Amino acid sequence: MKYCSAKGARQPDCKTINKNLNRLHNFFYYWFPVLIYCGLIYIQSSFPAPDRLHDFFSFDKILHFFAYAILGALFLRAFMTTRMKNKLTWLIILSILSSSLYGISDEIHQHFVPYRNADLLDALMDIFGSAFGVYAYQAVKAKYRSYFHD
Repeated sequence: MKYCSAKGARQPDCKTINKNLNRLHNFFYYWFPVLIYCGLIYIQSSFPAPDRLHDFFSFDKILHFFAYAILGALFLRAFMTTRMKNKLTWLIILSILSSSLYGISDEIHQHFVPYRNADLLDALMDIFGSAFGVYAYQAVKAKYRSYFHD
């Protein structure tokens, strides 16, 4: 992507400008969604738990699973823009680990929120969801490669 095409601009200046604009574009396109989604999870877990979710044991766990599947996929999508983009195994491990650790930290956070508690089963569902999301994203990306930007 070329941003600098001003007449008379020195070539090294244009290269620097283009490089910085590409980095900014990558941050907002790939990493900003990760940060926003993490913020939304944090905000949601800061409120007292609704009573109706406690009636449905499995529904709460399903929510955790899919919430962290999305986060795992977002992490993989973002990590694929780093210098390690050619080391898929490491990116998968790093994405699952990042998403899972965020889930565990969120459970610890919930321990300190009034009317909420930390739940080991929720943390496990966060980990399983993270792994599922990462593998699902990679499988879809591999199958439909032409639809994804690299």
